[in-house]
Amino acid sequence: MAWLAADTSFDPDRLPAPVIGIAAQLGDHDSGLHRHQRGQLLFTQQGCSRITLDNQLCLLPPTRAAWIPCGVPHRAQMHNAVDYRSVYMSPALADQLPQHVRVIEVSALLRAVLEPMAMAPFDTDWQTGRYAHLLALCLDEIQTAAEQPMLLPLPRDKRLAPLLAHLDRLPPTLQDLESQLGASAKTIGRIFRRETGLGYQQWRQQWRLMRLIELLASGRNLGYCAFELGFASDSALIAFFKGLTGTTPRGYFKAD
Repeated sequence: MAWLAADTSFDPDRLPAPVIGIAAQLGDHDSGLHRHQRGQLLFTQQGCSRITLDNQLCLLPPTRAAWIPCGVPHRAQMHNAVDYRSVYMSPALADQLPQHVRVIEVSALLRAVLEPMAMAPFDTDWQTGRYAHLLALCLDEIQTAAEQPMLLPLPRDKRLAPLLAHLDRLPPTLQDLESQLGASAKTIGRIFRRETGLGYQQWRQQWRLMRLIELLASGRNLGYCAFELGFASDSALIAFFKGLTGTTPRGYFKAD
């Protein structure tokens, strides 16, 4: 069966078909750190998932998908109710897709293709007929999909360990971080640019965007989010969101 219960043990690498699809509805769930020999496309129809990588934090919002290449260690954490579809592809198929983790927009066509792929029997013939056509469409849609800014690079410098230990909390301002670390703004900026490619302020804004989407996806209202994330008002939060995504929170979460 392609539909998995929450307590079902599942290893796609033990199955021979080039494509293995599953569907599941989970409450609070933590996959633990693991990896697959296959590439994985994870699509959430409802709910939000946090995917921890070796040196990045990845957020998978509802109605988007994450592409995880073969062999990449990752840990998926899902809070509240998450309704997801997952399609695992053989290394030969995965070689046709990006070689780095991406969060992508899911077009109406890709969404329509993923449902029958996720529900297909494990012994499906993917080389001929309808399923070969679905697979070709899926590969093409992944390759051309717009990427979402849902990756937060994580610095490795030991001095920043206290900051990274509490990634659910609003990171301190640069001035407060200077006091906490006993380091200058110049030193902090140099560490972040070297290890993340971002200045600290940019990094903090990316954290705020991802956390905001996570809170909104869990049902929190704008007022709560504005307070938690240090915005002066709901309108300031909306302006921040639109500046980084090109749309309002309402528009972002509107189903295609």
